Amino acid sequence: MKIGFLNIPLKEDFSIKSLLSFEKTPTNMLLLVITMGLLAVFAVGIVSFLLHGHHAYAVTREHPWGLLLAVYIFFVVSSTGLCIIGSLGDVFGFEDYMLISKRAIFGSIVTILAGFAVIVFEIGHPVTMLIYNVLSPGLTSAIWWMGTLYGMYLTFMIVEFYFLLNGDMKKAKIFGLTGLLIGLAAHSNLGSVFGFLNAREISQGVFYPTYFILTAFITGVYLAFILMGFRYKLDFPEKVKTMLVGLAKIQGLLLSILIFFVTWKMLTDIYGGVPHKSDVALHILGSWTFQAEVLLAMFIPLFLILKDMGKNPVTLFWASLSGMVGIFFMRYNLVHDTQLQPMMELKTTEYQLVPTWVEYFPSTTEMAISLGGVGLALLMYYVGTKAFNLDEEEGGH
Repeated sequence: MKIGFLNIPLKEDFSIKSLLSFEKTPTNMLLLVITMGLLAVFAVGIVSFLLHGHHAYAVTREHPWGLLLAVYIFFVVSSTGLCIIGSLGDVFGFEDYMLISKRAIFGSIVTILAGFAVIVFEIGHPVTMLIYNVLSPGLTSAIWWMGTLYGMYLTFMIVEFYFLLNGDMKKAKIFGLTGLLIGLAAHSNLGSVFGFLNAREISQGVFYPTYFILTAFITGVYLAFILMGFRYKLDFPEKVKTMLVGLAKIQGLLLSILIFFVTWKMLTDIYGGVPHKSDVALHILGSWTFQAEVLLAMFIPLFLILKDMGKNPVTLFWASLSGMVGIFFMRYNLVHDTQLQPMMELKTTEYQLVPTWVEYFPSTTEMAISLGGVGLALLMYYVGTKAFNLDEEEGGH
């Protein structure tokens, strides 16, 4: 399809009719129902937000960051991870990973757009934000850099995907490498939003800017298994198996490093009984959401990888689904645990109880918009599989 000087190679049979025609298997029908249900819930959440504004959310002055921020982080982490996976082939030249390059880069575009769709309902005035982001940049603000870098990152990912579709590997490599570097900078900078919180001892420091990069790579590997699992209906060709076994071994190393990271983070937080740090860490250790994060995102996948050294990609497909649920808890815990400790610990009225842990549970509107982001990502990815050839072309790249 020609749009001006752009040549966008759509599939020859792409049309509204092709979007509505698919194999009516139980799995596909279930995904259709889930996607339509999530989009319907998204619409309900948007209407609730438009009617009630931020009053529809369960956030408070004591807990200003809620579920929408956690889901936004979940999506942009996924995007950066898929960008890393896609770059293994077309940027760094690892031949085994060329067959997932286009699919991963398209997935990175889809997931960051889904993240933007969620966070736009957290921002009070998104249009004003875009205007003053340019007219009045906050160069000392980590959040300003986050928005700016992610905007640049999305642009480079789209351009890289365009060149991948057209088979121009030289230009795809240039834009892919630039996009990857900007994406890593944006993602590490997102971690610094938490690392710069000097008033929050549990988050402050260098840990999160580096931890975010590691967990992005881990998330990207999980999503690679899931995307290829659905693409080949768990009946993997030999070439795909070779790639997935390689990814599984990388994932085993990454998960081992992550477990060491988290272990030493918790030990250093608890050691010495530092107020606002040790007590918060002990409270986190006892929470079921943290235990779910560790079990689903770290121990179960690592155990299944080590069980046969990653040689069973079907098992690791299911392990990756477990891992993505754990990654969600990881993002939710990150946002919630940062705000556990009340900033005002003194009684302000005579009969007031002494402030304890800050409680938070997402509202129906927050959950609806968050689930809608997942539905939006599923819809965009499905349209992309119908519109573009996301597989490696035979006889070349």
